[in-house]
Amino acid sequence: MRHLKRMGISEEAFAVVNKAEASLLNFFYDTEKLSEENQYKVIEAFWEKNISPRHFAPSTGYGYADEGRQALSDVFARVVRAQSAVLSPHIASGTHAIALALYAVLRPLDTLISVTGKPYDTLGSVIGYDQPADCGSLSDLSVSYRQVDLLPNGCMDLPRVFETIAESERPKALFIQRSRGYEWRGAISMTRLREFALAVKSRYPDIIIIVDNCYGEFCETEEPTECGADIIAGSMIKNPGGGIAPTGGYIAGREDLIRLAENRLTCPGLGAQVGSYEASYRGFFQGLFMSPHVVGESLKGSILYSKVFEDFGFRVYPSHDAPRGDITQSIMLNDEKLLLAYTKAIQKAAAVDSRATPIPWDMPGYKDKVVMAAGTFVQGASIELSADAPVKPPYTVYAQGGLTYAHMKLGLMIALDEMGLVK
Repeated sequence: MRHLKRMGISEEAFAVVNKAEASLLNFFYDTEKLSEENQYKVIEAFWEKNISPRHFAPSTGYGYADEGRQALSDVFARVVRAQSAVLSPHIASGTHAIALALYAVLRPLDTLISVTGKPYDTLGSVIGYDQPADCGSLSDLSVSYRQVDLLPNGCMDLPRVFETIAESERPKALFIQRSRGYEWRGAISMTRLREFALAVKSRYPDIIIIVDNCYGEFCETEEPTECGADIIAGSMIKNPGGGIAPTGGYIAGREDLIRLAENRLTCPGLGAQVGSYEASYRGFFQGLFMSPHVVGESLKGSILYSKVFEDFGFRVYPSHDAPRGDITQSIMLNDEKLLLAYTKAIQKAAAVDSRATPIPWDMPGYKDKVVMAAGTFVQGASIELSADAPVKPPYTVYAQGGLTYAHMKLGLMIALDEMGLVK
C-alpha cells in the first residue's frame, strides 16, 4: 500500500479491490491452467519449426530468401492448427487482415453472409453498405451482402442461416465476428462455432467460413481453425503479439485460401515469395511466445473488473463466473460522466501518456464519437491496458487488455476513485 498511497490510491479503493480479488482465486487458477496449456502449444510449434536466431534477421528490397518471413507464418499456422498462414508486418490492422481474407475468396456476383449480425463499423466500409459508390469496397465489385442476427441467447440462428443461403444468389462465404465489437453480447465460443460449422458443412460443404478472430486468440484451448473455420484473420498488436509485436496481422486456414490471400497481400505470381522487413522479426516471435501468458493476465484482470463492477450494481458482460471467449469486458455505466471518468482513470494508470486526458472524437470508420484510453507502448495495442466506448446511451465501456494483472488492478483502483464509487 506504500507505493499506492504515493500514487494517490485511496485505502477504500484498495480494500474493495482486494476483497473482490480474494473471492476469485479459483477462477484465477483455471485461467492460469488455460495459459499453461496454450504456452505448451506455442513452444511445441517453435520446436517443430526449429526456430533459431537466423529467423530474426532483417531483410531489404524484394526480401528473397527471407527465412524469418516464412518461418513466422509456419509457426503461427502450427499454433492455430491451420494448413497454412501468412503473418506479415505489412498488414496494418485487424480490419486490413479481414479485408484481405474477404477480397481473397470473394468474386463478382458472390454473396457474403454475416451470421453474427452487423459487423463492427470499420468492416462496414470494406463491405460497402455504408460507403459511397466507387470507393473500392466489395459492393463496388458486385459482391452482395446479407446478414443474419444472433439469437437472444447469443447463438447463431442456424435455421435462418440456411434460409438465407437458400435465398441468396451464389452464396460463397459465411462471416463470423468472434468478439462483440460494440454489441452487448458474449464472444462466440469454440463449442458453438464447432456445432455451427458441422451443421453448415453437412449441408453446404463448399461454403467458406471466415472468422474475425480479433480479441479471441488464446482465450480458449482451441482456435477457430480447429473447430471448422476455413480461414481466420486478426491483428498482431492484439492478443497474439503479446504486447511486443510492433505491427502486423495474420490470416490462417486452408492452404488454397491462404495462397489467394498472399496474392492479395502482394500480387498474383509473387504471393509470399517477396516482402522484406528491415527491422528484426524477433519482436513477432517473442510476442507470439509471450502471448498465452499475457492473454491469461488480461483474462484475470477482466474477471476482477467484472466482479468489482457487479458488486457496485452495474450490469456487466460477461459476469465474473461466466466462460470467456475473448479478452473484452463490457461494463454498462448508464452515465456519460462515469464513462469519461472511467476512461480518464485508465489513461491515468498508463505507463505511457499518463497525463493525457481522453476526449470523444470522430474516429475514422465509426458513426458515433468514440472515447479511447490507450497509453500503450504500441500505438492502438488493445492487448495493453486500454478501454474505448461510443459516447452514446447506455454508455457502455469496453475494457480490454493488460500486459500484467497488477497493471489492470491498478487501473481499476484508480477508476473507483476517479468515478467516485468509493468514499
